[in-house]
Amino acid sequence: MTERLYYGDSFLTKFEARVVAADGPRVYLDRTAFYPSSGGQPFDTGTLGGVPVIEVVDEESRIAHVLTRPLPEGIAVAGVVDWPRRHDHMQQHTGQHLLSAVLDETFGFATVSFHLGAETSTIELATPSITADQVTAGEQRANEVVWENRPVSVSYEDSAAAVNLRKASDRAGTLRIVSIGGLDRSACGGTHVAATGAIGAIQIRRLEKIRGNVRLEFVCGRRAMTAARRDYDALSEAARLFSAPIEQVPALVKAQTERMTAAEKARKKLAMEVAGYEGRQLHASTGPGVDGLRRAVRRIAKGAIDDDLRVTAQAFTGAGKAVFVALIEEAPSVLLAASADSGVNAGEILKSLLAANGGRGGGNPGLAQGTLPSREALDKLAASLSL
Repeated sequence: MTERLYYGDSFLTKFEARVVAADGPRVYLDRTAFYPSSGGQPFDTGTLGGVPVIEVVDEESRIAHVLTRPLPEGIAVAGVVDWPRRHDHMQQHTGQHLLSAVLDETFGFATVSFHLGAETSTIELATPSITADQVTAGEQRANEVVWENRPVSVSYEDSAAAVNLRKASDRAGTLRIVSIGGLDRSACGGTHVAATGAIGAIQIRRLEKIRGNVRLEFVCGRRAMTAARRDYDALSEAARLFSAPIEQVPALVKAQTERMTAAEKARKKLAMEVAGYEGRQLHASTGPGVDGLRRAVRRIAKGAIDDDLRVTAQAFTGAGKAVFVALIEEAPSVLLAASADSGVNAGEILKSLLAANGGRGGGNPGLAQGTLPSREALDKLAASLSL
């Protein structure tokens, strides 16, 4: 059994221990300050006997330390926990307790789960939606508790006697209770700061609906400072490009977006008109065969079957007695269009040829398209396409 030193002191980063078992680079100690992945909080890193610790795994009665190379059994080792990583996790985890408690107390939003990520953390809340005003109010209240610098303490209580927990625990026996003065009591085995002031700022970043609940993304402490600086730098650059104050950027972006949307709509309309004109001109310049049918074949090295190509094809066939074929080489694909008076059923013909050459696709009598697995398959299809 491994003695878990981090339970009693989250600030402990240096300790002495003995290697009681080893399985290759997987080492077991009689005692450890390294926190294993548990309860949504990632594992600590650092060194054991100077060897890097790259993962810490909770195996119930003991803790496995995965190293970059093995250590022999029976030796005494000095352990050093990576303090910046540990402190960051302490800030995020205590911040989660505080934020969850505030959202529960203020709005009745219970926390279903918690995940501490490398850049941001998330909590899943048992509510179908959260308003912008609730986000603002919850974030404001959480930061007020930070500024009050309330004590964060750890106690051990029998599960049968533990009362006023924010979330009931299904564990029997002794519970480790993490309390935020006058606000929260939660059963938790994680590492935490000693007072709410050490959490630093709490910033809610994003909301996402999931499984009928809301996933809330947040950052605390140094992460919040880094995020705020990154946001400010981005806004400052946008303001510089607009030659305007930062506070005017949202309105300017909205106006610019509306103009771009209108311009793109006009461009697409013009492109369709040009494509249609090209199709009609192609029909006029293409002589009919002995059967009176005009045939146009386009072989395109690079490109795609897009709206412009389809409009050109339909404009060509729309002028009557015509068949249009486009063969795209780079991403092998084919388009076949036929006029109603051509006697050609584009959908039936192309579907049959695609199936014979390992392709997929289909369409209707007037327009069909599909893709092929290779350039060779495209060439084979083209050779067998007799219209």
